[in-house]
Amino acid sequence: MHKMIRKITLSLGRHVSSMACGATQVRRLLHGGYVRIHPSVQEALVEGRPVVALESTIITHGMAYPLNLSMAREVEEIVRTNGAVPATVGILRGQIHVGLTDEELEFLASSKNAVKVSRRDFPFVLSQGLSGGTTVSGTMIVAHKAGIPVFVTGGIGGVHRHGENTLDVSADLTELGRTPVAVVSAGAKSILDIGRTLEYLETQGVCVAAFGESREFPAFFSRQSGFQAPYHVRDEEEAAKLIDSALGLGLSSGVLIAVPCPQERAVQGQAIEEAIQQALSQARSKGITGKEVTPFLLQKLTELTDGKSLDSNLALIQNNARVGSCIAVALSKLQKARRKRIQPGQKDITAPQPVVIGGINVDFIAKAQNPEILGGGQTNPGRVRRTFGGVGRNLADCLSRLGQAPLLLSAVGKDEHLESVLHYCHHMDMSGVLQLEGKSTATYCAVISSAGELSLGLGDMDIHHQITEQYVSQFKESLCQAPLVCIDGNVPLSTIQYVCQLAREHQLAVCYEPTDENKASKPFLSDSWKALTYISPNLQELRAINRTLGNPLPAELPSRLEDVVQAAVALACPLLAHLHCVVVTLGAHGVLLCGRSLGGSISLYPGAHKQDPAARLCAAHYPAIPISREEIVNVSGAGDSLMAGILAGVLAKHDTGTCVRMGLLAASLSLRSYEPISPEISTSSVSQEQVKSRSWPEAKVWKMD
Repeated sequence: MHKMIRKITLSLGRHVSSMACGATQVRRLLHGGYVRIHPSVQEALVEGRPVVALESTIITHGMAYPLNLSMAREVEEIVRTNGAVPATVGILRGQIHVGLTDEELEFLASSKNAVKVSRRDFPFVLSQGLSGGTTVSGTMIVAHKAGIPVFVTGGIGGVHRHGENTLDVSADLTELGRTPVAVVSAGAKSILDIGRTLEYLETQGVCVAAFGESREFPAFFSRQSGFQAPYHVRDEEEAAKLIDSALGLGLSSGVLIAVPCPQERAVQGQAIEEAIQQALSQARSKGITGKEVTPFLLQKLTELTDGKSLDSNLALIQNNARVGSCIAVALSKLQKARRKRIQPGQKDITAPQPVVIGGINVDFIAKAQNPEILGGGQTNPGRVRRTFGGVGRNLADCLSRLGQAPLLLSAVGKDEHLESVLHYCHHMDMSGVLQLEGKSTATYCAVISSAGELSLGLGDMDIHHQITEQYVSQFKESLCQAPLVCIDGNVPLSTIQYVCQLAREHQLAVCYEPTDENKASKPFLSDSWKALTYISPNLQELRAINRTLGNPLPAELPSRLEDVVQAAVALACPLLAHLHCVVVTLGAHGVLLCGRSLGGSISLYPGAHKQDPAARLCAAHYPAIPISREEIVNVSGAGDSLMAGILAGVLAKHDTGTCVRMGLLAASLSLRSYEPISPEISTSSVSQEQVKSRSWPEAKVWKMD
């Protein structure tokens, strides 16, 4: 079996490596000491404020000194004035800079030996300690790795005229096809073949939209190119929604927002076309090719138009900076509104968030095709998928889908999995997730039988030790205000004890998810557990907890439902002296709720029973929603979905029956999904209305005292 797991892991490693090969080189550069993010940019990114990336080739190769320096300063100021933080990207002495000081801007602007840096140039320029300006392609790469979704430039590169013969196609176009950044530009430069450029962008899967009242695709100096953009956005709000949709879909391709040059500063199409033809002729006669063509042509156009093209260039850059900043601000508001679950335009009332503390895993799930899994190093037929799990992440994911927007406190490595994790969890509040250099994101490999049961699991979870008391204490204010805190068994014991101490001091509702039989007992090694409100063990984990406390144990765990309930009741009873509720997950048998009965049902709300001396200890069994073996795809997140559904109901202040059945609905959806938490889970598929619309078997209740 272990040989089989090793084969699966090696195969998966090769598969994931091939998927990520395009970005691996640059990721290593950025995570290997080659990058410096300016403190103002870093602070804005951490706080979720809008940031706008700016290129530097326009500084090093687009204009002469000192005009290039004054232009760069003015563009940064326009970004600030419109509510965003500028992050000019450049390379200084072999180090990538995201955000430049004024001295660094001047250094690049006055440099005589700056290199023009696109994707292909990074390894050489950095290894040689050179300085350079990043192109559209180069800036997109850095912006994406830094987490900046909006980038403003003058105009993108494209297919050069006669490109069908020379194959001279800018790397900007292929970068737009593989890097999810929104580029705000005045279309493509007029010196290019605009028609073929748009065709190439279509082939690359790039969403192109004209900005403003017209669908006319702008041609840099000129407002008209003679070609229509595929799509059209009227203002920054529409542009932000388009970008948000593209990022949310995880398409891994960029968006191009084409903004026409201001009318009063644009150059007339015929005049600029005549100058372009003359400049192209001179370039051919001088034998100028490759990346030197564009700077040469732009300089010649300035001369041939008596500076009118330069005037238009400055105007469109400034206009793009204004429009791009407004788009970045609108996008930031949209993303914050979604995290808070309020609609844009409504009054921004920030309610305290639930907090989830626990693990994030990259899961490799292998489900066998045949009923029997053969050992001895044999390869078993089956389906292998990569998903994203971890108990804490699963709880936060499901709660987010159910409208509760929890803050997740966790840790991941700055490794090959980081980008995928953040993409997958884009709908969650990940601002409390620690990203660590030199550490590996937790990985887990599970082999599941054809019936959907877990046969074997292997995990590399060392990074969970970094979810320390010291780190979590930085969020003390959020914890003390939270309507609910969830913590899983992956986190260190000292962190669990810290949270329990806060719960005792501030009367917090805390739910402990035991994670597995070996980790279940962590809070029960001291009196910390007495500050918990809920726990959600399965029968094996409940037995392990009682073993730690020295309580009597059954000789063996039963399988018949009546015996299972009897054993669970006996094991839960001693815990209810301090816990409010024990939620025992019973797999295919459903769930057993153990607590104090009020008005015929068990109370899920702490403190309610204290006001009623008639409250008695009871257990209520809720059967699972029937699902055939053939329908079960993945069991790894069903228990987490169940508990998250129950807790979402509690946070929404529903009655006990509704809360439990919301959990059962969520669990049934996840059992049918390849993902641990089903993407089908939502406020419409798991809700009070859905519970009321179905017929349910009656919960069976037993007295425990």
